[in-house]
This record gives sequence, structure tokens and C-alpha cells, in this order.
Amino acid sequence: MTKDVAEHGSFPAKDYHDPPPAPLFDPVELTKWSFYRALIAEFVATLLFLYVTVLTVIGYKSQIDPALKGDACGGVGILGIAWAFGGMIFVLVYCTAGISGGHINPAVTFGLFLARKVSLIRAVLYMVAQCLGAICGVALVKAFQSAYYVKYGGGANSLSDGYSTGVGLGAEIVGTFVLVYTVFSATDPKRKARDSHVPVLAPLPIGFAVFIVHLATIPVTGTGINPARSLGAAVIYNNDTAWKDHWLFWVGPFIGAALAAFYHQFILRAGAAKALGSFRSNSSHV
Repeated sequence: MTKDVAEHGSFPAKDYHDPPPAPLFDPVELTKWSFYRALIAEFVATLLFLYVTVLTVIGYKSQIDPALKGDACGGVGILGIAWAFGGMIFVLVYCTAGISGGHINPAVTFGLFLARKVSLIRAVLYMVAQCLGAICGVALVKAFQSAYYVKYGGGANSLSDGYSTGVGLGAEIVGTFVLVYTVFSATDPKRKARDSHVPVLAPLPIGFAVFIVHLATIPVTGTGINPARSLGAAVIYNNDTAWKDHWLFWVGPFIGAALAAFYHQFILRAGAAKALGSFRSNSSHV
């Protein structure tokens, strides 16, 4: 922190530029085709994400089902499911980052909104597009795997037996914190200026964060960390099991995203210290 804040509120020259904070309300966005193109990109990306990942979960459960002469050690396993989620995020963020920012997750959008990276209008409509895309993606899975979809739980998130609500909430908070913290770090202007020669740098750690968090929390909640993912599966499966603890998969990710935004912006990037230094500098000239 002392490295960033010089004496008397002055700062050393930077070799990067922080973008200005996004306005809270920006109605001009609604008049631009690029805004609607971004919404379409978020919708399609979330659709594809849910289609591939939920289909992987359903396929794995059918492969290990003893009734179908499945092998308990067969299939892709938890490791393969985690790779499906993390790999799809890597691919989709890489494909859509230049169009919409590649959020594909309301919790990521919420964190970026709190950090003033996107406007309120963009944040709300991104979340709507993501949730609709998730619902459509799971609907495709049900259409293609109608024989297995309901039998194997529809890929819906739920709190596993033996875990309390507090543990499930904590797992979702920490898991989302890891993801959103990685998003902030990977897209930091300071890091991008230094590593601009590696164009895949941002999507890669974000995908790995999703992969690692799934390994840790699949046994607890099935891993939400993405409210759109949980909502899409719950809406199409529409079973009491899916809705019983559904609130966990909204409250947990949003708390985790808020904590990650605060930690990165105000502690690691010393936002509070810089604001205080600027205030003291202005006061000394009065």
C-alpha cells in the first residue's frame, strides 16, 4: 500500500490506465447495437455452458448407474465434471470477452457492477440474458436426454446429505470469492499492460478457478457459484429438491462476489488509501 501511495498524497507515474468508473445509469447504452450484441453473446454463451455441463453430469450418472450395468469407477468422474465446467468457461470467456466481457455468471456481473466496471442497466440486463440462456440450455438437455434427465436429477444443485445450511452457504461464498477474485486479478489493467503479449491469460486462470472450486464443492452443494446455472437447472427440473435450498445459490454467490470486489478494489488496489491520499492532497492546497 505504501508503494502506491507516495508522501503527501502524490503517486508515481503509471504505465497503465484505469478505465473511468461506469456511470450508475447510462441510458445511451440502450441506443447502441453493440449493447444488444453483448446481451446476445451472454445469452448464447450461458446456453452453451449449461448445455455442455449439465449434459456431462447426466451422462456421468447414467454411466455409473448399476441398473444399467454401469461401473462405479467408470465415466468421467468428479474430475471430468469439474473439467467440463472449467473448460467451458475458458472457451466461452475467450470467445466472448471482446464482445460482452464474457461474464456468463450473474455473480461475476454483480461483482463488476459493485466495482463500477459496468452500469446498473447493463448489469441487470446481463443477468436476465444469462438466466434465460441457462434455462434454454437445460431445456435442450432435457429435450435430448428425456430418458435420463428426470431420473438423474436434471443437473440441479442441492445441499448434500450430512451438510448443514451454514456449511453449504459458506462453500458457495468461498467458491464464488475465488472465482470473482480471479476475474478481477486476471482483468486488472495493471496486469494486462504487463502481460499484453499473452492474449489467453485472462480466460485461462478464470477457467482453472472454476475447475478447482468444483473439485472442492461438488460433494457439498454440487457447486453453484453461478446463480444462472442453478436457476436454469431448477426451473427445468422443477422438483422440490431443486427449490428447497435454492436461495443458497443466490445469496452465497452474491456475498462472495461482493467480498471479492471489496478485497481487490479497496485492499489490493488500495482504493481506499488512494482516495484518502487524494483527499489529503486536495485539503493541503486549500
